Amino acid sequence: MKLSTKGRYAVMAMADLALASEDGPVTLSDIASRQSISLSYLEQLFAKLRRADIVSSIRGPGGGYRLSRKPTEIRISDIIVAVDEPLRATRCSSAKGCLADGRRCITHDLWDELGRHIYLFLSSITLEDVLERRLLGAASGALGRMERPKPVAEPATV
Repeated sequence: MKLSTKGRYAVMAMADLALASEDGPVTLSDIASRQSISLSYLEQLFAKLRRADIVSSIRGPGGGYRLSRKPTEIRISDIIVAVDEPLRATRCSSAKGCLADGRRCITHDLWDELGRHIYLFLSSITLEDVLERRLLGAASGALGRMERPKPVAEPATV
């Protein structure tokens, strides 16, 4: 599974905004310049982030964007979902299934579960965690809270 540029750029821009907004509103052109992201692309992303009430805009001279909530209250999954980034690993576009006749493929549940794990992981990380670089070991911590599957059979000893 690969996260598209939409999700990655939204998270990058939000981290930049969180760092820079301590001094007041931040313009998208400043974020675009610092992160090497197209200004028009950022405008599209921030329109969605604003509709999701993750950022707010201030008009006029000295205007720009600010976070609508504290970085500790913004989960990475919130950002990605706000910009319409699907967090699924299946190729299915509907709940019915991915095959022409509407059935699920034989590996559907595997990929569906992977998508759930990715969502759970991204839900466990806040924007503040990213800013403070508290991600080392976060994946193992999130997985540690999940029940580990038991082996089907004990390996034979020779």
